[in-house]
Amino acid sequence: MTGKAQITVAAREIDFVTSFSKNLQALTDIMGISRFIKKGNGTTLKTKKATGTLKSGTVAEGEEIPLSQFEVKETPYDSIDIEKYRKGVSAEAIAEHGYDVAVAMTDEEFKTELQDIVLNRFYDFLKTGTLTSTETTWQMGIAMVIGKVKDKFKKIHRTATGVAVWVNTLDLYKYVGAAQITIQTAFGMDYVKNFLGADVVFISSELEEGQIIATPINNIIGYYVDPGDSEFAQAGLPYTTDSETGLIGFHTEGNYSRALSESYAIMGLRLFAEYQDAIAVITVEEPEAPVTP
Repeated sequence: MTGKAQITVAAREIDFVTSFSKNLQALTDIMGISRFIKKGNGTTLKTKKATGTLKSGTVAEGEEIPLSQFEVKETPYDSIDIEKYRKGVSAEAIAEHGYDVAVAMTDEEFKTELQDIVLNRFYDFLKTGTLTSTETTWQMGIAMVIGKVKDKFKKIHRTATGVAVWVNTLDLYKYVGAAQITIQTAFGMDYVKNFLGADVVFISSELEEGQIIATPINNIIGYYVDPGDSEFAQAGLPYTTDSETGLIGFHTEGNYSRALSESYAIMGLRLFAEYQDAIAVITVEEPEAPVTP
């Protein structure tokens, strides 16, 4: 590979990992995650549940103050592991569209697919929230989902720094109608800030119609496995990583046997919540209209 080609490849790898990390950071900033917590490859992720009852503080003079016992129980949920992905661009595609176009388009799609892996797992986890109920109107569902998570945090003696809500795309647009709202996007997630009593409302078709989810912002955590710690470089498999975050590794090279420009990505990323029982999942089931005789 010539010096010019090496520079082009290195710049492409740096651009990929930097833009991926910046997009993810934009989302985590909204969620209040200041940084991702580094974990070892294969670490078990655990959810927490705080239990206990505060006993009466009315104590007669000289009597023993009753002990209120609280405990935090941890439940294994899943593990976080380094995962490996590969995509290729054929010589024919490069010849037809040009190197810059073929590579830029496929790199962007590759990045989007990797984002979706992170987000889909997060949605699956959010749906396991244990604060559940059914409401008869969407507006009441929004109010109750916020109220439930704030109430839960108060009961475990924590203060919610804000509330994040997730709603179905069609439900939101049915509600706002022709009203103008400012929708922004970060890491593939559409959101509206300071809306419907929530600090941030995320809009997604990953939720079914009538489904509303919420959790305190400071209940959300980010975990990652550093690709630089996977010892791939020692095996002759170096990956370019973002020097500031180390969230994803990326490498590109030619495959002469198949005439492909191949790209490889490795990552271990999870968006998680510390307290599973501080995630509210509400279903809206509007009552059927009475049948007119």
